[in-house]
Amino acid sequence: MTVATVDPKDVIPKKVIVVGGGSGIGQGVAREVLRRGGRVAIVGRSKQKLDAAVADLGAGSDRLEAHVADVTREPEVERLFDTVGAFGHLVTTVADVTYQPVRELDVDAVRRTLDSKLLSSLLLAKHAAGRMEAGGSLTLTSGIAAHRPAVRGAVVAAVNGALEALARALAIELAPLRVNAVSPGWVDTPIWERIAGAAKQERLEAMALRLPVGRVGQPDDIAQAVCFLMENGFTTGSVLHVDGGHRLV
Repeated sequence: MTVATVDPKDVIPKKVIVVGGGSGIGQGVAREVLRRGGRVAIVGRSKQKLDAAVADLGAGSDRLEAHVADVTREPEVERLFDTVGAFGHLVTTVADVTYQPVRELDVDAVRRTLDSKLLSSLLLAKHAAGRMEAGGSLTLTSGIAAHRPAVRGAVVAAVNGALEALARALAIELAPLRVNAVSPGWVDTPIWERIAGAAKQERLEAMALRLPVGRVGQPDDIAQAVCFLMENGFTTGSVLHVDGGHRLV
């Protein structure tokens, strides 16, 4: 990958850890950090996905590294931070979400969603807080479901709402470390292949017609918002909505 020339004032000076950086929004965040001349460590459970992401982002770059870790397991979180070394910003985008009617609730699937989004965020905060460089930040990822829940989406709505509350609580408890959440709307990422299967394109196009901006999001849209949250030293305890106006319709 060829990285465009960057104005030095736009470079993110601290290493950024992106958990979930092997695909989707996380990979978009990694790409934007690299585009700005920064350093990034992508983290995920699948070595295959990470290898593919490294190849796509720019294999061989001395500003890019990849680490395999399951961040729902505390020993692996500790080992991750021991391996990565000094860093300034942490972004987590991981999500193993389940959509199902409450009357047919699969408790194991619910626990996977809770673990992937909420427990992992707590574990990352616990072990990152004492290791992060001064002026650093933690960015969580909630989502539109917290504000515009859908039928069969009670679990996702609840977890996203909890993450936004967690960002506010951690901003107080971990200060002066800054903690924020980004709340994406519908974004064209591989997760939709699991949610909608063959109907993915049809569902995304239908949503695009509803949104004031006339399209669904792309990973780069969310990545730019995440970079704002990392770079703006006067923003903490905030939820930044990047949803194309979805909350209005």
